[in-house]
Amino acid sequence: MALNYVWVFFFIAAYVIAIARWIMDGDVSIIPAVINSTFDNAKVAFEISIGLTGVMTLWLGLMKIGERAGFINILSKLIGPFFVRIFPQIPKDHPALGSIMMNYSANMLGLDNAATPLGLKAMSELQELNPTKETATNAQIMFLVLNTAGFTIIPISIIAYRTQMKAAVPTDIFLPLLIATYAATTIGLIVVAIYQKINLFDKVILAYLMGLVGVLAAMVYLFKSMPSEEMNRISGIVANLIIFTIIVGFIVMALIKKINVYESFIEGAKEGFTTSVKIIPYLVAMLVAIGVFRAAGGMDLVTNLISAAISYTGLNTDFVPALPTGLMKPFSGSGARGLMLDCMKTSGVDSFAGKLACTFNGSSDTTFYILALYFGSVGIKNTRYALVPALIADVASIILSILLAYLFFR
Repeated sequence: MALNYVWVFFFIAAYVIAIARWIMDGDVSIIPAVINSTFDNAKVAFEISIGLTGVMTLWLGLMKIGERAGFINILSKLIGPFFVRIFPQIPKDHPALGSIMMNYSANMLGLDNAATPLGLKAMSELQELNPTKETATNAQIMFLVLNTAGFTIIPISIIAYRTQMKAAVPTDIFLPLLIATYAATTIGLIVVAIYQKINLFDKVILAYLMGLVGVLAAMVYLFKSMPSEEMNRISGIVANLIIFTIIVGFIVMALIKKINVYESFIEGAKEGFTTSVKIIPYLVAMLVAIGVFRAAGGMDLVTNLISAAISYTGLNTDFVPALPTGLMKPFSGSGARGLMLDCMKTSGVDSFAGKLACTFNGSSDTTFYILALYFGSVGIKNTRYALVPALIADVASIILSILLAYLFFR
């Protein structure tokens, strides 16, 4: 039901804002611009879905090989003690646990193209356990919220953009971004755990979370000691090498078990094509609504109101030029990326706003896109409380990014 209200809100708000601008400013071009945005974003949604087809076909084919080879079961056992506690509805040996871990691993490595099909595969497997097919389960909500929080260890693409734009130290956003994304993800986990009455003080959960903090601290120390160009090169190599090793591992294990690798791949690939077609209506609906709101000037209005409120309190407003990136990220990844690049271009790649825009863009994920994509792929219509913790994590990410930017870049 949450997506229904959000979708309606975008259209009504866009209509009111557009009419108000027409009457007050005499801007006769606003209505045609809003209407054009519906067609443009419908086209974008379709192109995204079609673009996903090849990636989905590839990765779900590979996942089918890994599943039959037993690789997924190995992953499930490694992270089982932790996931069994935060996903108590999932049986210990269910393949969904391995798919979830694969998805999170790809997200942490900044490999979006690999993470999306793996996430859709995990959501499909969670749907098999769903007794009420049109209503999201607790496990699906936990999985989705942790996805929208967008925990990323190696922000490859953002570092690459900063390198292309001749930043003095392209990797200087690494540490604040890492802290912000981990903290926002933890907040999302806490909020969902409160809803689902999960005991986060369980010693196993605490051990895994603290262990991850230790790993992150070691990575921060390692990368901070490298020159920026070396960090850029090594992080990219490590992330892609891990993914390639997993692919080869799937195939080798399947050969050892005398599984027909080719037939397994084809079977999984067919699922990828079907899923890609299924999500088209959901993406069109959500991206058109967001595009209408944006074209009417809704995002600019929100940004200006926040800027005015901050100015009235007398607080520093240096972060405001970067704020559109943070506000756009929950709605559109490509939109946030465009705003980030625009901010670096207009304010300077090494400016406070330029660095903050990069931190915004890397510290969370596209909440509404993921909601529409993941739930739409399995026909979920009643999302229950999923949107609330996801948006809380987004707000936390924005606030933390601002505070950390003042701490690190001032």
